[in-house]
Amino acid sequence: MTQLQAQAPQAGPGYGQARSWPAHLRLRLEADPSPAGGKTRLKGLDFAGPLRIQRPFYPEGGTCHLYLLHPPGGLVSGDRLAIEVAAEPGSQVLLTTPSAGKIYGRDSAGVAQGQQVWLRAGEGAELEWLPQETIVYRGANGVLDTKVELAEGARFIGWDLVCLGRPAGEHWFEQGHLTQRLQLHRGGRLLFNERLSLEGGDWLHRGRVGLNGGCVFGTLMAAGPGLDDALIGELREALPGPDFTLTERLGVLLVRYLGTDMNICRDGMWQAWGLIRPAVLGRPAVIPRIWLT
Repeated sequence: MTQLQAQAPQAGPGYGQARSWPAHLRLRLEADPSPAGGKTRLKGLDFAGPLRIQRPFYPEGGTCHLYLLHPPGGLVSGDRLAIEVAAEPGSQVLLTTPSAGKIYGRDSAGVAQGQQVWLRAGEGAELEWLPQETIVYRGANGVLDTKVELAEGARFIGWDLVCLGRPAGEHWFEQGHLTQRLQLHRGGRLLFNERLSLEGGDWLHRGRVGLNGGCVFGTLMAAGPGLDDALIGELREALPGPDFTLTERLGVLLVRYLGTDMNICRDGMWQAWGLIRPAVLGRPAVIPRIWLT
């Protein structure tokens, strides 16, 4: 059970500790089996509450680009979004969002709000999870939980980018709470597991062994072939420290940013994706049109 589930009991709308506004979106994508097809098709769609997708786009041939929509534009206390994506064997899928997500300040009861994402990729599938950043407002009680499950031959690139407060307006994250979990499994084996529990202004937020006062952080995860020393050398040359760091272990490449500028974080992650995608997926990076609007 996640913290979001524990703090948001199954109940209807209202105020107080039982406040709950759930929504879910489940997607299943399959590769077209016909020799003349070659496209990945959306074969399963189930949703409830304010979660939708735009129609599939195919800007690069067979890869299916999907834009996930949350019409309210942000999460208030009691909001619980659940997103589940199944990329069936051989499919090629890229998922992103049209704008930044927002986690607003909590209510007087302190009820949590947040999002759970469960991504599964079958044998030979190629799955990319590239949402735009999440802005966590001062006073929020946010939970971000992302779990990736890969078959042995699946390939994955994904990221999670977070901005604490709104530094451009000098609205600092001086109070509030954020819990973030990132997990990646391959073939049932846990390869990467990270959990952050942060209170605004606490020692972890301000201390050198934590975020060192940074308000913007991001993690890109990549798993698949091509994660060799040559690629890591290119990435280190393109993304010099100390704001960006790179590590590779157990077949999982991590690109991290810690600093104070989301534009630098976002641009660096786009650049990293542009180098990683040809190595892992064998295709050049085709930027989703929605990023440029």
